[in-house]
Amino acid sequence: MLKINELPFLFTPGVRVGDFSRTLKPGADLFIVNGAPVGVDWPLADGDSCWLLTRGEIPAAHEMERLLNARHSPGVQARLKAAVVGIMGLGGLGSAVAVALARIGVGRLLLVDCDVVEPTNLNRQQYFLDQIGLPKTEALQANLARINPYVQVETWQERLTGERIAQLFAGVDVLAECFDDPVTKAVALRTALTCLQGVGFVCASGMAGCGDNNAIVTRRLYPGVFLVGDDESEAKPGQGLMAPRVGIAAHHQANQVVRLLLYGKDA
Repeated sequence: MLKINELPFLFTPGVRVGDFSRTLKPGADLFIVNGAPVGVDWPLADGDSCWLLTRGEIPAAHEMERLLNARHSPGVQARLKAAVVGIMGLGGLGSAVAVALARIGVGRLLLVDCDVVEPTNLNRQQYFLDQIGLPKTEALQANLARINPYVQVETWQERLTGERIAQLFAGVDVLAECFDDPVTKAVALRTALTCLQGVGFVCASGMAGCGDNNAIVTRRLYPGVFLVGDDESEAKPGQGLMAPRVGIAAHHQANQVVRLLLYGKDA
């Protein structure tokens, strides 16, 4: 049995991708088999999943789902689509984490920040010049809608306390801590450990400057709790926060979120 654009077809030995594209989607010019791009003459095997796509088409919701299934595999995508992830702080870390998770189709994102977009944010955060002065929650929600309008995004513009963290994020699967204030970071970690048992937690510390790429690592602190960074490169005069290294840390965080969603607290 084959699946072509998620529809079942009987397998015939010797059948190739082009045999289906000519009849099912004549304009197709992009072919994915089991998550990888192939040519039109690729031979199909029994059990394969194949997607026939056309470059330049803007996908509807069900077509977007097919695209994500094509690249991630249906089993993985079903789990990501059902997930709820909270992100606290929408600066260089949080905005990049949100973009990464929206791109891969995490079903629901809960975003919290109290700040507005300012000119000094643009060297590393996922905003645009014409969004200066807008609340980060509003600006990022608009940007995510352009990337993947089928992800549910909820926002709160407020300064978080331990009590509010416990209230807002009690129902999430994983919570990403992306603050730049050490005191608030400590409050978030303490709240996660005491009030959000069962919720995965990914925090960060140490990503300033342009130091060694590989010094930024992901470490397990407790079951389901992970720390990203080199744990020493703080922002200070002469060592500012810049897009490349902050981006490395943000994508460590996003990937650890995905690992927790797919593999559980010991991922």
